[in-house]
Amino acid sequence: DNSNVDVNSVAIAVELIRNGEADFLMKGLVQTGDLLRGVLDKEKGLPVERLLSHVALFQSPYYHKVFCVTDVAMNIAPDLEAKVKILNNAVNVFHQLGIENPKVAVAAAVEYVNLKMEATVHASEIKKMNVNGEIKGCIVDGPLAIDIAFNREAAVHKGIKGEVAGDCDIVLMPDIEAGNMVYKALNFLGGANSASIITGASVPIVLTSRSDDDKTKLLSIALACLMV
Repeated sequence: DNSNVDVNSVAIAVELIRNGEADFLMKGLVQTGDLLRGVLDKEKGLPVERLLSHVALFQSPYYHKVFCVTDVAMNIAPDLEAKVKILNNAVNVFHQLGIENPKVAVAAAVEYVNLKMEATVHASEIKKMNVNGEIKGCIVDGPLAIDIAFNREAAVHKGIKGEVAGDCDIVLMPDIEAGNMVYKALNFLGGANSASIITGASVPIVLTSRSDDDKTKLLSIALACLMV
């Protein structure tokens, strides 16, 4: 029974981590659900320090620096509280990479608050929390459409000012559907290199898509090594 094999494989891998014989986990051919159940097992799993979230780093030929899109694989429809935790996880990753004050674009379809569009309401609240000092270690702006987040000229045309527009390090997505579509579009249409981990547990977890190529998997392992 393959399901039992998967569960046993995860249990062995988690035990190696707990015993200090390995530094991080990587999903192989096991089901994602089996991997996460093993990690979150209250008796035999890993210590979970924060909300688990997926952080995907990209290097695009059309952008001037490495950037992050989060969350594209873990949290389906995060509420405001969860989005703040997802943001903080990504900021922590950037701090570990030596970027002290990353610029965060809270993504939405438009740059103004529309009460019928929850993403814009959440973005405005998260920006206020950053201004008020509740969210530290980063510069937050939002709501920002993706073109504004990545392109200074687009921001100028739309009359959007600020430090984040056209120079973002982190894009906080409104939900998993938007995030996953951006992730796959960048990989398969945008010519980007990517590396992904799950953060929030006591060790990094490499969780790549089944369609990711070997280079993406290798870069994800390298990213996990930097997080250990």
